[in-house]
Amino acid sequence: MQASQKRGKKDESFRFYHQNVPELQSYCWPSTQSLDYPLCSDDGSQGIDFSVQTSELYCTSQSAMIAGGYPVYSSPTTVSFSANGSSVSQPDSHSNPSDTHHSPDNTLSSPVSRSCLTDDVNDLRGKLRELETTMLGPNSDCLEAYSTAIMGAPNQFSLETEKWKQMMEMISRRDLKEMLIACAKAVADNDLLTSDWLMSELRQMVSVSGEPIQRLGAYMLEGLVARLACSGSSIYKALRCKEPASAELLSYMHLLYEICPYFKFGYMSANGAIAEAVKDEDRIHVIDFQIAQGGQWITLIQALAARPGGPPQIRITGIDDSTSAYARGGDLDIVGQRLSRFAKSCKVPFEFHAAAMSGSEIEIENIKVQPGEALAVNFAFMLHHMPDESVGTQNHRDRLLRLVKSLSPKVVTLVEQESNTNTAPFYPRFLETLNYYMAIFESLDVTLPREHKERINVEQHCLARDIVNIIACEGVERVERHELLGKWRSRFVMAGFTPYPLSSLVNATIKTLLQNYCKNYRLEERDGALYVGWMNRDLVTSCAWK
Repeated sequence: MQASQKRGKKDESFRFYHQNVPELQSYCWPSTQSLDYPLCSDDGSQGIDFSVQTSELYCTSQSAMIAGGYPVYSSPTTVSFSANGSSVSQPDSHSNPSDTHHSPDNTLSSPVSRSCLTDDVNDLRGKLRELETTMLGPNSDCLEAYSTAIMGAPNQFSLETEKWKQMMEMISRRDLKEMLIACAKAVADNDLLTSDWLMSELRQMVSVSGEPIQRLGAYMLEGLVARLACSGSSIYKALRCKEPASAELLSYMHLLYEICPYFKFGYMSANGAIAEAVKDEDRIHVIDFQIAQGGQWITLIQALAARPGGPPQIRITGIDDSTSAYARGGDLDIVGQRLSRFAKSCKVPFEFHAAAMSGSEIEIENIKVQPGEALAVNFAFMLHHMPDESVGTQNHRDRLLRLVKSLSPKVVTLVEQESNTNTAPFYPRFLETLNYYMAIFESLDVTLPREHKERINVEQHCLARDIVNIIACEGVERVERHELLGKWRSRFVMAGFTPYPLSSLVNATIKTLLQNYCKNYRLEERDGALYVGWMNRDLVTSCAWK
């Protein structure tokens, strides 16, 4: 009972627009947006219309029909397909009011999980009959022929029957993680019938305001849907560039750094290594390959301003592509102005040089190193965006490291997420993403209440888009390509670097600060690197090279 379908290159034209959803719009993902999108077709036909719409309550209010009549129910975004290219959905008034739940204080709570299929395993034969009817029509002769000619020998039919029986038993257990994994396996195997069935069940179980696995499941399910619809890259770009407004995203990122110590402590460790390496230098040039808002350098400027004998002269080269302007509220000059004002308040001689380009485009002439400068290079959550030999003929990941080594820097800092998603095939990559982000979502749960609007915004705008990209995209469209520290270490060694010890004083300070957080956070120093994690999962690593 396996269906297959060709999916060609997607049409790049898609429509992204707003809808007015009163008060609850922040609980849906993407926030009050709709995406009409034709499913890929190799033969140039109209294909199947893919529509993503925000629903009114928990994003689970509408139902839709997959081509061929198979029922699929809405998730945090409503996804509708139809064979003739038009979306098929029921009016909002058809939503079951029993799905709406409120807590005693009238705040949102997770919807009750409700299966669209029976939980009675004994009803398997009837369900198989319904599925057969869905695919082949009501003609009984066709159904008999299906069970013999198409399915093959009786043993094959028994295997298929056992498969669906196991599926029914799994669904009856309502184990969300187990079902997400099974759905990903079906997608990997191009088993569209199984994946559609599981997606319809999963949509009743996920919630952006529920338990950590429910929230993560909502975004991972969207990634699976986007993968089948070839729309992952469009969703990723839309979330980066159009939602939310720049000032809001800045606050989301700031909030994420405050409630999650992984990123903050990674930056602190890198700053400590740089301060140690240039402690006796009078002219310092810092090259930041993804400067974003530039907030990392505030503490470094403060530390250098307090140095005995007076502050050194500091020059910062900020590199970032133009698409990151959304996170700053403008171009790189805004970052330079902010840092210049702060340096002036600290009485630190300061100069800022902007290089508005992608790291893969950087050449030596763009950096403008001057004689007599002590050079420090910062790779913070940046190198995993660079394509390597697994993506194309140009290995920018290793090229950048060789370029930097040719500049003879005093120190090079690396801060990266400890995850393996670069060259991993889709299914193991899905499992890695599930386990990695599960730890992050669990840690967020102990910091902010589940109904907290800001927590929902942080997860949607700072984490969900990366999750969708990892799951839904391949080739050059997949830009979230993390590697484990062991692989990064090999790349640095091949480029001619040797390890530079991290500051023991800074690491001790980080350990002290970590005590202010939940006891499940942990920090370890191993093999000259700093690991920050949640329980038994490493999440961010920091190390230095010279």
